[in-house]
Amino acid sequence: MKKLTLILLIIISFFGNAQTVTEPANHPADWSQKYKPFRIVGNLYYVGTYDLASYLIVTNKGNILINTGLADSYPQIKTNIEKLGFKYKDTKILTLTQAHYDHMGAMADIKSETGAKLYVDEAELAELRSGGKSDYEMGKYGVTFKPLTPDFLLKNNDKIKLGNTTLTLLHHPGHTKGSCSFIFETKDENRKYKVLIANFPSIIIDHKFSDVKTYPTMQQDYAYTLDAMKKLDFDIWVASHASQFDIHKKRKEGDAYDPKLFMDKESYFIRLKNLEAAYSEKVKEESQK
Repeated sequence: MKKLTLILLIIISFFGNAQTVTEPANHPADWSQKYKPFRIVGNLYYVGTYDLASYLIVTNKGNILINTGLADSYPQIKTNIEKLGFKYKDTKILTLTQAHYDHMGAMADIKSETGAKLYVDEAELAELRSGGKSDYEMGKYGVTFKPLTPDFLLKNNDKIKLGNTTLTLLHHPGHTKGSCSFIFETKDENRKYKVLIANFPSIIIDHKFSDVKTYPTMQQDYAYTLDAMKKLDFDIWVASHASQFDIHKKRKEGDAYDPKLFMDKESYFIRLKNLEAAYSEKVKEESQK
């Protein structure tokens, strides 16, 4: 998620299912902008908006949906799934990379309509149940989503299995207490691929780590995640935001299927290096008055 000092600005409300949802009215326009869905590699498809990435993994026993964007992303995601020729209600499992409103704003509605089971990193439980009110940063600005109770709580390296696909959850805390990435294997007509769906540990606070009393292990969690993500082995990678893996530089809407576009490990490690530099600067602040 991008750094949002803009959260302090105008807040709008959405009403539905007896829940009040508040999202910043001035979020980036490309978070809601429509984007044509496409096949990334094997059984992995992009079904999100122009910048908020949602991923559909199609299996022989139903489908897995990762991330659901903003509250108003709901109709776009549903339409994108159907444009690809798949049935929206074949969604059997839901999961997420982080419990922030821009990645799970539509989660409750999609869960209710499809009956899918929700799998999450156990460290996100409080935020899900509170609708984001308990989040160390978003909560203090009143930015919320519809509360949810997960069906399954997962730890680092736990598996999500559906049909012929097994996802491994990688606990990558810092950005949120239960931020996570996923890694799995897929194949197409030519070869097998190991795919990483990365949740990058960007820092969204303007103050010191030690100032965040509701998340006392934040600094250590960032250090752990940066180290863990540098050690990952994969063939293809994508991320929670389309801009984080340069999707719009790599392809144009309507381009033919080409997994090679997403095999640039170099840009992955450059992004991690930049995040590590930002983390180091933040650590320096701890010793300053």
